[in-house]
Amino acid sequence: MEIPFPPLEAVRFYLSEQPMVVNFRWSPALTWGSTWFFIFAAIAAYLAAAIAVHILLLLVAGRRPVPLGPLPALHGLAVAIVSAVIFAGTLVSAVAEIRDTRWFWRRTGTATPVHWLLCFPLGTRPSGRVFFWSYAFYLSRFLHLLRTFSAILRRRVLPLFQIFNQSTLLLMSFLWLEFSQSSQVLAILSSTLLYVVICGYRFWTELGLPPASFQLVGNCHVAVLGCHMACHVGLLFLHLFGGGCNGMGAWIINSFLNGAILMLILKFYAEKARSSSSEYLKSDGDWKKDDQ
Repeated sequence: MEIPFPPLEAVRFYLSEQPMVVNFRWSPALTWGSTWFFIFAAIAAYLAAAIAVHILLLLVAGRRPVPLGPLPALHGLAVAIVSAVIFAGTLVSAVAEIRDTRWFWRRTGTATPVHWLLCFPLGTRPSGRVFFWSYAFYLSRFLHLLRTFSAILRRRVLPLFQIFNQSTLLLMSFLWLEFSQSSQVLAILSSTLLYVVICGYRFWTELGLPPASFQLVGNCHVAVLGCHMACHVGLLFLHLFGGGCNGMGAWIINSFLNGAILMLILKFYAEKARSSSSEYLKSDGDWKKDDQ
């Protein structure tokens, strides 16, 4: 992908052509956080810390929320910026990877760029440009964990769904790298674009600016999870009828986890819609009573 403007050419180089990106290799001996012991210890420490903070606050301050000042806004801004960089790096690196490996696709049975984005050839190793940005996405998940503690401090409740969601996404991003799972490029692009939107929106509202008139965050989550499920269907079709895709063991686990998250979100929205409907009927009955 040739970009005639020097500033954009420099950005392209740093995102996809510098040696640290091109020569990246996921390895327990070379890469921080790449062992099974680390990922399970990190999730266990996250769960223990969340529960400990919740219990400590109940013992010390009761149910009073703890003011955090500008910290939630700064966290939202940081996540939005990091996600934007990962989105750009993944996009540019995917274009460069398609350009450099297209000549080899005939041997692997890969027909088109969309085929490659959905289905890595069998034997793909976690090295090179796109896996560098997959590793950056994995590391960024630890930044997302801080939002749980913000929720505990401000709302004084233990956000069980958020803890499950964050732990699941951290494990999923690890599995992408460990097993070179197919379709992870599309998952990273959609997820980071989602975080740019919702974390930018949270930064906006934390500044005291007016919120959206609809459930922006929840609707975006449902839309992205729906896209992920559609990609899973395409990946399964290519695996069964296109000669096989890499990382299908991890794909089975991730499909189950994505389905669980989607069902929990849909359950939450169903309960919220039922509650809103009940409140509407109650207010309508009160209005009729007053009218009489």
